[in-house]
Amino acid sequence: MIYVVNLRGEREPFSLRKVYKSAQNAGASKELAFEIAKIIEKEIYDGISTSQIFDRIYELLLTKSPQSAIRFNLKKAIQRLGPTGFSFEKYIAEIFKSLGYKVKINQYILGLCVKYEIDFLAEKGNILYIGECKYHNLPGGRVDLQIALANFARFLDIKNGKTLNSNLNYKSILVTNTKFTLETIKYSNCVGVELLGWKYPQNRGLEKIIEENKFYPITILPSVDINFANIFISNGIVLVRNILKIEPEKLQKRVNISKSKLFKIKKEAEILLNN
Repeated sequence: MIYVVNLRGEREPFSLRKVYKSAQNAGASKELAFEIAKIIEKEIYDGISTSQIFDRIYELLLTKSPQSAIRFNLKKAIQRLGPTGFSFEKYIAEIFKSLGYKVKINQYILGLCVKYEIDFLAEKGNILYIGECKYHNLPGGRVDLQIALANFARFLDIKNGKTLNSNLNYKSILVTNTKFTLETIKYSNCVGVELLGWKYPQNRGLEKIIEENKFYPITILPSVDINFANIFISNGIVLVRNILKIEPEKLQKRVNISKSKLFKIKKEAEILLNN
């Protein structure tokens, strides 16, 4: 039995099936996923980290299926939106906008007792989400019960303050790029707070919404480093799909990046979005 060390520093048995499924979920064919899994099985050793296995899968995908390799990098791409949570808030706002919501970020709202800074407000129909984002740029992070308690207390004070449109149905939503503890899930479900995170809700988690709608962050592209990411995001280009909507000449003037570099980034965007 070979054990690997996961992102939380815990030892767990190596799973060939997990390697196979992770490659296949990124878009690799069954044959390629199996081939990669067998290569990984031959190369691993007791005590290897799951992040090392992840990097090796990415390398193998990059040589055989570039689109799958880029998609495989989604979780790290979201972590690269850091180091602060502001870019993640912008990213979540773009997702809600693309889903048809009217979105405002970083709003100050007076509750019954005090004023609060809200990460985002998302309105559609008669529903208004009061959103709180919890971003982790280190792997293995969790949104714990204390965060859930503070989020709901803030929501109740805003709701009781009655400074927002009384004709709307207020809802609280807590969004993260990682996972929720079991206590957080239990409490939030009990008080009616919606949760959106990595693989939660089941089959409707953040990664599922991103994949189904191709809401990929700009940081997923291999040629976009932190500096380029900051340039794009500061110019309102948060999603990969936004790059292809702007004419090349206008895009170059807007982000001030060399033609050759911009061409490479656009080519990667086309590969990812299968254009």
